[in-house]
Amino acid sequence: MRKMTIGALAATTLLATAAIAQAGGWENFKLRYFSLTQIFHDQSRELGDLRQQNVVPEDNSRIDLDQLLNGGPPKDGIPSIDDPQFDAAEATPFQAEETVIGVVINGEAKAYPFNVMNWHEIVNDSVGGVPITVSYCPLCDTIVAFERGETTFGVSGKLYQSCLVMYDRADDTLYAQPWATGVVGPKVNQILDRVPAVKTSLGEWLAQYPDSQILSTRTGYSRDYQGYPYGTYYTNDQILFPVRNQEQRERHPKAIVSYVWEANDQTPHNQFSGDSHSFAHEALAQIGSQEVQLAGQTILARWDPALSTVVVEAADGTVVPSTTAFAFVYPAFFTGDEGLGRADEP
Repeated sequence: MRKMTIGALAATTLLATAAIAQAGGWENFKLRYFSLTQIFHDQSRELGDLRQQNVVPEDNSRIDLDQLLNGGPPKDGIPSIDDPQFDAAEATPFQAEETVIGVVINGEAKAYPFNVMNWHEIVNDSVGGVPITVSYCPLCDTIVAFERGETTFGVSGKLYQSCLVMYDRADDTLYAQPWATGVVGPKVNQILDRVPAVKTSLGEWLAQYPDSQILSTRTGYSRDYQGYPYGTYYTNDQILFPVRNQEQRERHPKAIVSYVWEANDQTPHNQFSGDSHSFAHEALAQIGSQEVQLAGQTILARWDPALSTVVVEAADGTVVPSTTAFAFVYPAFFTGDEGLGRADEP
């Protein structure tokens, strides 16, 4: 009996090892079979919390609830950072090539390393005296920073079109991060007040803002902040969850674009309504800049060689909030059957 048990264990180990190798490593294996983790978690808390407030999600929704998918972890299973600690440039463990999110408000500059954001996705902070939330979706490469007022935001555990769904801890309203808009709950259709945030390298950011504070790894959680938890996802062609309108995409799904968007007062179901544009980084780096109209205003998208990223500005030089994204995100959120949104890739 003992020999059979050892044999069965050996066979199981070999099968598991082969499956992990076929997936391209342990991190890729976890992503491919993430659905198995859902049996260990309560996946109903985010909608259940709304119902406890006598809010009927089905009646207070911008999207079809069956398109609100379980991302694996439950509500707050990916913990936001609510008491962020910061290091100076000489004390940070991160190297110059580390990708960061850079934010400047009222003269105060802060950088949020991707290697921390990959594990937490949301930081509730204050910059320049303004309470803000900095959010990052590792599955979409989208960055949205916004004024949070007196509340804080958390990770719901749900995804919409493979992207982060945040929730407001004041009333549990769910927000589709790539739209910065409430999609389920008391504040459905509320648009968050965004602030500019850029994706760049730590070295390039510090060259511009040498006194910038850098988000610390002292988060209160034990994570591998020097490791990437998503295997080869950042560069492979895999999209883990169903996303629409991919026939409209001409580039590799993980090619980097930047997009700008301005919603109007219309609230079509499952759709964005307003004006938007996207710009491929590779193309804009070659031509330098491109001028377009956004909601009746002239804006300039330009390649910033100092930060190696796209910056969008109004005619008076004011920075217009934009976000980077994987190429698959823009058609999923901003183009649809009605042809809403425009992809202005040169």
